[in-house]
Amino acid sequence: MAFGFFKSLIQKFTGRPVDWEELEEALIRADLGVPMMTRILQACQAHEEKMTAESVVAVAREEILKVLPRDNVVLRPLASKTKVILVVGVNGTGKTTSTAKLAHFLKAKGHTVMLAAADTFRAAAIEQLGIWGDRLGIQVIKGQYNSDPAALCYEAYQSADRQNIEFLVCDTAGRLHTKVNLMGELAKIKRVLAKADPAAPHETLLVVDATTGGNALQQAREFHAATGLTGVIVTKLDGSGKGGCVVAIQNELGIPTRFIGTGEKLENLAFFESRDFVERML
Repeated sequence: MAFGFFKSLIQKFTGRPVDWEELEEALIRADLGVPMMTRILQACQAHEEKMTAESVVAVAREEILKVLPRDNVVLRPLASKTKVILVVGVNGTGKTTSTAKLAHFLKAKGHTVMLAAADTFRAAAIEQLGIWGDRLGIQVIKGQYNSDPAALCYEAYQSADRQNIEFLVCDTAGRLHTKVNLMGELAKIKRVLAKADPAAPHETLLVVDATTGGNALQQAREFHAATGLTGVIVTKLDGSGKGGCVVAIQNELGIPTRFIGTGEKLENLAFFESRDFVERML
């Protein structure tokens, strides 16, 4: 759902009756997911005789806002221990950069932060997170290339807790959601962290690329089954990106989008605001 989707609907149906097959196709192409598409169609068809381009958009906006949470959940530190945030996702979604952006976001809010370079399968990822850490003035716990990421996350937690660090953000290796053994490794990270704190990780955030469309929903399904997601970070919403996956993931899995990325700079990460998101789609 590229920003301007509602405007394209108005252009498509202004001055002529709404064509239901065309509307269905447009909603499918917007990556809203079949259940959401059906919901919008049914709501429009309930007032079929009155439907204009503008009223179709009004109905679509209303139904989407019903699904998206009114308020985002703010990331707050725990009272007496480190809060662990596990960042997961497939390769190429901007996961490591999003991890650094999230650390920057938290530090800008006045929190203390530590990073864990738990993507031990890519030497470049360890180096990349180290560079971000130096730039941000944030300590990065690193391991050797091909070392055990679960052990590294555990070591990072112990270090963060000793130093009274408020947030530990763990960058895990990008993995195909269809690879059972790699998904099992994430489960191992969670089990090992739980030895230090039964509630850890306290947040598990999936990074998805908005331009992948409906595939983002399938990624969310698989990662949620393996790790129990608490939220989503959607990247590449800067211009050509589609945002319909935000609605589909929330509607079908109940997983809220927590942050959106709109560029390459550290500052280009923001809390997701549902009303602002829907307005921008206009």
